[in-house]
Amino acid sequence: MKKLFFFFIIIFLFAACGEDCYNAPQPIAFKFVNTNDENLITNGTLTNYSVKEENQKTIQLTKTDENLLILENVGAYNGTKNYTFTSNVRNFTFTIQSSEFKGGCDGYQINKLTFTGVGIDVKDENGYYKIIFQ
Repeated sequence: MKKLFFFFIIIFLFAACGEDCYNAPQPIAFKFVNTNDENLITNGTLTNYSVKEENQKTIQLTKTDENLLILENVGAYNGTKNYTFTSNVRNFTFTIQSSEFKGGCDGYQINKLTFTGVGIDVKDENGYYKIIFQ
């Protein structure tokens, strides 16, 4: 009986240690405003928008109740990728630099965002990027 109990304990320990887990990168949120700090989605100015990866794959965007745009499923790679934001108001490009990390779980983290474009200013706010269209 002791051998059978010991056998089940060993099997349980090996099964518990073999679990895989994964942490996805944190989502990225954008708030679009004009120079008067008015939200451009709320006031109806920004109506059409999309984000594409450098390989032209469309990135899923989710609009929140606060009229922020959340970029879904970006940053799960090692290296840098280029993205293009296109809208009825203004277009701009940005890059996301990500890297793999290993801790309790494997995953990726976004290390840096870089924005380029004429007529925009970007501020890193608490939890989102405020993009000011001039």
